[in-house]
Amino acid sequence: MPTFSAPDGTRLAYRVTGGGEPLVCLPGGPSDSRYLGDLGGLSAHRRLIFLDLRGTGRSAVPEDTGSYRCDRMVGDVEALREHLGLSRVDLLAHSGGANLAARYAARYPENIRRLALIGPGVRAVGINVTAETRRELALLRRDEPWFPVAFAALEAIAEGAGSGTDREAVAPFFCGRWDAAAQQHHAAGRPANGEAVALFAAEGAFDPETTRAALAALEVPVLLVVGEFDLNSPPRTVTRFAELFPDATLVVQPGAGHYPWIDDPDRFAATTTAFLDRRGPARPHDSMVTTRAHSGGESGT
Repeated sequence: MPTFSAPDGTRLAYRVTGGGEPLVCLPGGPSDSRYLGDLGGLSAHRRLIFLDLRGTGRSAVPEDTGSYRCDRMVGDVEALREHLGLSRVDLLAHSGGANLAARYAARYPENIRRLALIGPGVRAVGINVTAETRRELALLRRDEPWFPVAFAALEAIAEGAGSGTDREAVAPFFCGRWDAAAQQHHAAGRPANGEAVALFAAEGAFDPETTRAALAALEVPVLLVVGEFDLNSPPRTVTRFAELFPDATLVVQPGAGHYPWIDDPDRFAATTTAFLDRRGPARPHDSMVTTRAHSGGESGT
């Protein structure tokens, strides 16, 4: 597995799969990037370069654990770009990794060609996901056999009384379907470095006002993909994120949860590939594109 040196000397690892134009991919968590797989077959269209964030996967644990903070990891992404010899980078980020991507885009806008945010976290831009938004979205799954236990756990968490057991019980809400494959994927994607997770959003990690202003001036195409049932990144919330960009395409993937490349890999790969292959800016009236399948769900417009 290839490695490179971060600005502070920490050795960071990345894996490469597929062929074609490079696409740098940032995982959420912070977690080992292996849970991203090959993003539903996207490797058939792009050379995917998956960064293991510091202290995760095969990347080294830093001497200064304060460097787990999101804003301090921006330098890691820039060091990877330089290591790869890319003048401008196509960047994809999932979940909490979108916070890192947003901070990177704010600091190095000239180094980005396209930006794809999948089930994005929104803390970097100061958007709050309310308990009521999550509750309304969860109720769309009321006919699922696992719903009673999962919903009771969600209510406990919303009331501030949730336990570790409750946090595990809500896992089905993050998947478009809670079958054996989804359960296996969920187990494999659990972050292993609790310290990295705890310090990622430490005080000073985010500067929402500055980041929002920088993203409002970002002159590159941006894709935001969110699952119809994504409890972590609800469509209503991600819509607000999309509105911060001058040239954003928002796609709500029908029937999907927080891992749209698992729920419908062909659809996800087609959506993402079409965006990455796009030439020129979106037409003004097409800048917000929403795909829906459940009329009772949250609107992406």
